[in-house]
Amino acid sequence: MKKIIILALITLVYTTPSLAQEYQSTAENLENRKWFQDAKFGMFIHWGVYSVLGVHEWVMETQSIDKKTYEKIPAFFNPTEFNAEEWVLLAKSTGMKYITITTKHHDGFGMFNSKLTDWDIMDRTVYKKDIIKQMAEACKKHGLKLFLYYSQLDWHHNDYYPRGDTGKKTGRPDSGNWENYLDYMNGQLTELLTNYGDIGGIWFDGWWDKKDADWQLQKTYNLIHKLQPQAMIGSNHHQAPNNGEDFQMFEKDLPGENKGGFSGDSEVGNLPLETAETMAQRWGFSLQDKAYKSSKELIQYLVRAAGYNSNFLLNVGPMPNGKIQPEFIKTLKTIGDWTEKYGSSIYGTRGGPIPPQSWGVSTQKDDKIYIHIMDWKTDNFFFPTITGDIKSIIDFQSKKKLDYKTTAYGTLLQLPDNRDFDQADFIVEVNIK
Repeated sequence: MKKIIILALITLVYTTPSLAQEYQSTAENLENRKWFQDAKFGMFIHWGVYSVLGVHEWVMETQSIDKKTYEKIPAFFNPTEFNAEEWVLLAKSTGMKYITITTKHHDGFGMFNSKLTDWDIMDRTVYKKDIIKQMAEACKKHGLKLFLYYSQLDWHHNDYYPRGDTGKKTGRPDSGNWENYLDYMNGQLTELLTNYGDIGGIWFDGWWDKKDADWQLQKTYNLIHKLQPQAMIGSNHHQAPNNGEDFQMFEKDLPGENKGGFSGDSEVGNLPLETAETMAQRWGFSLQDKAYKSSKELIQYLVRAAGYNSNFLLNVGPMPNGKIQPEFIKTLKTIGDWTEKYGSSIYGTRGGPIPPQSWGVSTQKDDKIYIHIMDWKTDNFFFPTITGDIKSIIDFQSKKKLDYKTTAYGTLLQLPDNRDFDQADFIVEVNIK
């Protein structure tokens, strides 16, 4: 019966006459976009049955594991130590305002109760509990918004055909019905958007696997916006935003940069922005990945993202037992201590009047401009002319006024001579009239 209802909902949405029209976001959606830009900081969670192997989330592809062999893995996935409330409270104490979690990664395995397949946590594991339901309840209880990652790419589904650039060694038949796969994908999205309460947004990934395919994006986007008008749609396609999308993300890069090698074809649009980065190297749990980023690096990344007018989505890859690595917890606690003291200089702000520089960035909220100095070794600091008359400049931490002199070219500021040059971020608050 549930499958019939889901397909009926899809049919209702698909038969509406507005599919080809330019997307007009609703008032609820615009309000959610503003909240998103104010939030600035979220937790990304990559978790699936692949964690059992302790390699990473791409293990099915990188180790050429065929579908039949891979189907043995869920039997070993029994995360009895998983506690959704612990995860949510950890994110909250770190200063994060929302959580984005994988509902289905490229291996196609659902971490939720899907009635459209048995390739999910309820049917293939001894755990038999809906992870997304538990996360949705914990997020609602503690006031964090929940975003859902969904992989358009699927290495397991036979109807994901013709094959894309990946997933060619899984032993699937050389046949399939692409339209059936799209119906399956939209059916699962309908489940996610009707069974778990209000959703902050959908975080798509995998379009890049078949760039020339007819993804019928407007049908999918229309479906999502009909079911939950406030839900924001973003896609990690590494391109300019498409019609119907509500935010734009950048993988391992700040907007406009391409240091991670994923954003060569990206164009920064006019939508709210987000950058996603890992705490080590891999997204999913990797036993041998010890390339841990320091708390200082991650704090500076958070600050730089805000200066680029972007959110920061910081990833954790939980272990197969349901626990987050202690190394990550330790780092997140340090970041939480920083956001508790200095978070007001990024939350609710937008990118400031001083463009990002090698030394740092600026953010702004109303009549306050925050200059974030992360790499400056002298006590004299110069910043260019800004709009408005300066009323005062203070050391954000001590709240003491700083001496400065303004000319036609900008402002020369005297920084404290005893400041710690190794701290992650020295913040100067400029109050303007």
